[in-house]
Amino acid sequence: MIKILYSFLVFVLLISCASVDKHNKQITKLHNVEELHKDVDVAYRKLQKLHPQLYLYTSKKELDAKFKTLKDSITKPMTTYAFYEKLAPVVAEVRQGHAGISVPTKKYRRKEGKALNKLKNEWSYLRFENVEDAVLVKNTLGEDSTMVGSRVVKLGDDSVDDLLKKYKTYFSSDGYNTTFHNKYSAQKLARYYYYDKGRLDSLEVTFSKNDSLYTKIFRRIPRDSTRFPKAKKDSLNDKKPIKKTKEERKLASKKLKKELKDYHKYGYSYSEKYYNRNLDFIGEDSSVAYMKIRSFTRGDYEAFYEEAFKKIDSAKTENLIIDLRDNGGGRLVEIHNLYSYLAKDKFKFIEEGEVNTRYPMIKSYMSRNKTVYGAAYKSLFVPFLFFKEVFKAHKKNGKLVYKFKESKIAAPKENNYKGNVYVLINGRSFSASSVFSNVIKARKRGIIVGEETGGAYNSTVAGQTKLVRLPNSKLMLYFGLMVLETPFKTEIEGYGVKPDIVITPTLEDRANNYDPELDWILNSINK
Repeated sequence: MIKILYSFLVFVLLISCASVDKHNKQITKLHNVEELHKDVDVAYRKLQKLHPQLYLYTSKKELDAKFKTLKDSITKPMTTYAFYEKLAPVVAEVRQGHAGISVPTKKYRRKEGKALNKLKNEWSYLRFENVEDAVLVKNTLGEDSTMVGSRVVKLGDDSVDDLLKKYKTYFSSDGYNTTFHNKYSAQKLARYYYYDKGRLDSLEVTFSKNDSLYTKIFRRIPRDSTRFPKAKKDSLNDKKPIKKTKEERKLASKKLKKELKDYHKYGYSYSEKYYNRNLDFIGEDSSVAYMKIRSFTRGDYEAFYEEAFKKIDSAKTENLIIDLRDNGGGRLVEIHNLYSYLAKDKFKFIEEGEVNTRYPMIKSYMSRNKTVYGAAYKSLFVPFLFFKEVFKAHKKNGKLVYKFKESKIAAPKENNYKGNVYVLINGRSFSASSVFSNVIKARKRGIIVGEETGGAYNSTVAGQTKLVRLPNSKLMLYFGLMVLETPFKTEIEGYGVKPDIVITPTLEDRANNYDPELDWILNSINK
C-alpha cells in the first residue's frame, strides 16, 4: 500500500513538473501567424456570442474593422506578450471596463517556488496614486514612510509618463470616461511593469520630492529582513517568558477569537494591511459618522452594516459620510443591503439585466477551471446551479433578461438612517460603486462630492464574469455576462456619475496632507 501511494505521489510530481515546463514554453515561444489569427477569431467570437452590449459604444462595423486590421497586422510569429500588446488595445475598444485581457506569467516548480517565497520584493510594498497626472507614492505598507508623497519619475531607464501612455491602451473604462484611466494606470503601475519586464531581481527607481531627484534600488531580500536596523535586545529583559495561568490563556484565546471575528466582519486584507470597511465618528459630539468602504467584496457585510447603523442610531448622528474613493466595486447584494439602511421609502434598486445566455452563473463557474480534473469536479455542482438559474432568465421586450433578487421592490430597514448623506467618489470608483452612487444621486438621497466615477451612470456589464483562455497564446480574455442598470438613466451614454460638487486633489494638497473633498463636506456641515 505504501509503495502504491509513493508511486502515485511521484507520478503526480512528474506530471506537475511537466505541466510547469509546458506552460512556460508555451508563453515564451514564438507562435506562428495561423495560431495567432485563430486566437483573435476565438476572442471575437466569444465576445459576439456572450457579451450582451458588445456594440453599445463601438458599432459592429467599427469593431469588425478593428479586429480585421489586427489580424492583417500579424504577419510574423510573436511571443505571448507581444501578442498581448496587440490584442489588449483592440478588446479595450469595446469600451466596457469589465472586458479585457490578462497575461499568463511564468510558473515555478515546487522547489523554486519555496525559494522565492523566502524572499520579498521591496518594490511590491509601494502603492501609487495619480494626482494632476503625476504618479505619487501613496503608501509603503509601513516599510519606508519617508517615501510617501514622492513622485515616480523613471523605472529603470523608462520614463513613467511613457510607460503609462502605453499601459492606458491595455484596458478601458465604461464608455468614454477618462478619469478611470488616470487612476487605474497609476494604481496598477507595478503589475503592468511586471508583465512588461518580467520578474526582476533589482530595480532602480528615480523619484522626485521637494524639487530634488533621488534614486533607490529595490531588491529581493529575505522576507524577515528590513532596510532599517532592528533595536538591540536589552540583555536585562532577555528572560524566559512567564508561563500564563489558565485564566490568562482563556482571556488570550477569547481576545484572539474576537480579532478573527473582526477580521472577517470588517474584511481585513492581509496583503494591504487594512480593514475593507471602517466606521469612525468625527467630533466629540459624534454628529458626523465617516464610513470608509474600500471595496464591496471581502468580509461579512451584513454584520458590519447592522453594527454600524446601530452605532449611528445610538449616537444620534445627523450626518453620514460614505467614502467610495478608489472603491473598484464588488457585490450587488452588498450595495443593495447598504442602500436599504439609507432608503426612506420602498424602492427598486436595479432593473432586470439583459443577458445573452440563460445560464450566466454556469458559464462563469465552469470557465474558471484550470485543469481537466478541476472541470470534472466542478461539473458535479452544475445541476444545483441549473435549478437555481432555470427560472431566472426570460424574454422581455424582445430581449433575454435575468431576474436579480435586487430587482424586486424592497422596503427600508427598520432602523433606516434618516439624516444627511454625503458620498465621496473619484475616477477609481467603479462598477458597484458607480451603481450605488447612481441611486443616491437619482433619488436625491445625498450629496455627491469629488470626481466623475470610472463606471458608467447608465449601465455596466458585469454580474458574472466569463473567462476564456485563448488556445495558443494562453492569454485570458474576460468580460461580464449581465447588464446592471438602475431605473435611472441620463440622455448621454458613456459617462460616469457626475458629482454635485466637483473637487479634485492637487499636488499641493498631497504635500500638505490635506483632503479637500472631505474638508469641503465638514465645512458644509459646520455652516
